[in-house]
Amino acid sequence: MDDNKLDRLLADGWKVGTVAEFLGLSPEEEMFIELKLILSDRLKQLRENQHLTQKAVAKRIESSQSRVAKMEAGDPSVSMDLLVRSLLSLGATPKDIAEAIAMGSN
Repeated sequence: MDDNKLDRLLADGWKVGTVAEFLGLSPEEEMFIELKLILSDRLKQLRENQHLTQKAVAKRIESSQSRVAKMEAGDPSVSMDLLVRSLLSLGATPKDIAEAIAMGSN
């Protein structure tokens, strides 16, 4: 948000904070969500780089296209396990996954 907009909101009595503050997340919960979003983004990047459809990925991981869409959207119902298994099925190595996490957390 730009400074002018922030100043206007504060002047009008609005409170500005983070999503974690609004939801009352602990630092651990916030980091867990960030990790899932990083892995979701990486999954979408890999799929697009390989010119695969969500349906093709779903077939590869024995799931549905709608589940792949949920994974890419960072849906909270998607497990970390499924994200990691899906990344591995697209050819990512544990090192690739670790590097994505390291780069995403900077």
